[in-house]
Amino acid sequence: MDEITPTSRAGWLGLLARAPQGRLAELCAATAVDAPFNWLRRPETGTVMVRGRVGGTGQPFNLGEITVTRAALQLATGETGHGHVQGRDKEAARLTALLDALMQTSRAEAIRSAILAPLAAELQARTTDRAEKAAATRVEFFTLVRGEDQ
Repeated sequence: MDEITPTSRAGWLGLLARAPQGRLAELCAATAVDAPFNWLRRPETGTVMVRGRVGGTGQPFNLGEITVTRAALQLATGETGHGHVQGRDKEAARLTALLDALMQTSRAEAIRSAILAPLAAELQARTTDRAEKAAATRVEFFTLVRGEDQ
């Protein structure tokens, strides 16, 4: 991640979607995040096709399907929130939609510091740890110049 706490809507939605299972509910309970809302779309689970590219730049191909849960709601003040999470966690989808809507209100800074900043720091730590483990298994290949090659 480029920044420790994302400021764009795509940034915070991506961060919320990558939160470990249960962690989002834990942070929301600790900060008493709640607001009256009406459902636009209750949490529902389905599948989506994941597409890949060879080398990140080749022709796209269908990799397979993953399970996704989505939700949409509207706060009593009019802000709309959407949440999509991988898996079947309906509460995480609800919380993601609620936080998305609340990030569009005057409560955005409080949510950014209490929820998004810890999630971003934890994601950065996991990413760094994974990179360090991968680097520890790296094999360097080199060619020696032999006398008859000169």
